[in-house]
Amino acid sequence: MRKLFIASTIIILGLLIGWTFIWPPAVWSFVIVVPIFALGIYDLLQTRHTIERNFPVFGRLRFLMEDLRPKIYQYFIESDIDGTPFNRMNRSVIYQRAKKVDDTRPFGTELDVYQNGYEWLNHSISAIDHSKLNLSPRVKVGGPECKLPYEASVFNISAMSFGSLSQNAILALNSGAKIGGFAHNTGEGGLSDYHLQPGGDIIWQIGTGYFSCRHKDGTIDFDAFAQRAVLPQVKMIEIKLSQGAKPGHGGILPAAKVTPEISRIRLVEMGEDVISPPYHTAFNNPVELMQFIKKLRELSGGKPIGFKLCVGHKSEFLAICKAMLKTGIYPDFITVDGGEGGTGAAPLEFSNSVGMPLREALAFVYDALTGFDIKKHIKLIASGKVATGFDLVKNFALGADMCNSARGMMFALGCIQALECNTNRCPTGVATQDKTLMKGLVVDDKKTRVANFQKQTVSSAIQMIGAAGLQHPNDIHRMFIYRRISHSQIQTYAELFPYVPKGSLLNTPYPLIFEMDMAISSAESFVPDYTKISQVNATEASAYSAESNS
Repeated sequence: MRKLFIASTIIILGLLIGWTFIWPPAVWSFVIVVPIFALGIYDLLQTRHTIERNFPVFGRLRFLMEDLRPKIYQYFIESDIDGTPFNRMNRSVIYQRAKKVDDTRPFGTELDVYQNGYEWLNHSISAIDHSKLNLSPRVKVGGPECKLPYEASVFNISAMSFGSLSQNAILALNSGAKIGGFAHNTGEGGLSDYHLQPGGDIIWQIGTGYFSCRHKDGTIDFDAFAQRAVLPQVKMIEIKLSQGAKPGHGGILPAAKVTPEISRIRLVEMGEDVISPPYHTAFNNPVELMQFIKKLRELSGGKPIGFKLCVGHKSEFLAICKAMLKTGIYPDFITVDGGEGGTGAAPLEFSNSVGMPLREALAFVYDALTGFDIKKHIKLIASGKVATGFDLVKNFALGADMCNSARGMMFALGCIQALECNTNRCPTGVATQDKTLMKGLVVDDKKTRVANFQKQTVSSAIQMIGAAGLQHPNDIHRMFIYRRISHSQIQTYAELFPYVPKGSLLNTPYPLIFEMDMAISSAESFVPDYTKISQVNATEASAYSAESNS
């Protein structure tokens, strides 16, 4: 191909030169031809791309097709149920609810109800009329030491930072939260003007970088925290220990991206890389985490303080529970983020292969809190690919009091799953700082769509709960959800995730499924002590059953 290109270039240029002597206007053809040949020569000489070097000009079609592939696949190839991360069916119902248009479906389900993994809710002959249901239930968040509890919606906006999202996206989300009476999590990027300006309720997330409340050296500035935490719009404060999309992974904001606005909002220095470590510097062990929670609660005037984590080592969470009992300090809420959670940019290995999925993590956290008999003090929030009413219902059944959604809310804003969040070229103006692109996102229109989506989704979930003969999300039980585990076998969530008796982790013998992790966990350290177990212990540990603990 290289030789063919060189020969073709010589022949075509010779013919064009001869043609211009016969017909002078032909000289204009060089305006098109010369840049193509120049590009081909560059391809021949460059050393970075083998395809372009071996196939000058034509090799570039490969990159064009790679760029077009996601769009072609999404619009022309994928079915309604096989797209990822969110399939077309779920995206469509979000768009329809956001626009408040008909979201019904004709002719039956498109799902294969005999496929492994299919799930459904058991309904009741004694279903409750929709007119007798509270379609906008609230949950009181605030434990025994909380002076300013918050009456939260059961469905709120999950953590997304200004910087990851555009200012117009943040404005629309918070405006929608104000219209609908639900909460908006800031993400770890700090408390920006765009979060505060519309007046919607705020959950302020404090990450390892302590943005909006940090000293120059990256440690937390308690004075700066107190100054912002007492703002009336800030209803709850969430300490981010880890997130589902990239648990255990820190981050870096290059100096080139630290604008004067980012510097002011995050309290970081201009001209310097901003490091978010994978761990917190304000505490080193579970007991210190509890003391940190207590201090933030006091500085905020008694607002609900909680933490968010993607479950990794189960022993680490049990260590935190032990620290709660030892200190008598309890978080007001815990957000459980599943490993299927999303972010603007995450290493492939972390996104695909690190972190416990939400279903298993949520059941474990609920059971652990129940086993220590401390769930009564703490509300659970589920986060991770929550988009439909059934997603809410499943999480309620596993123990969640509330749910958060990030990508669902992005779809309500107009996101088309272009998968360009990490390129600054988001075509819908949601995940970009390009002002020409973000202008396409009209806040006054999108804020209403966000509020519509949240309201319609909660309504759908409550109607499903009513169909099961129940009044409130708190009433649902794991027995109500079935899952197909093979072509001929089904199990309830109660069988897949057996409940543990209240207080069963306060004294031995522990339920066997917790025995190993209880042995290696300590309130004094996050690090499990594997010297306390042997290969024999590990072999004998088995799943918990009611009979084994009776």
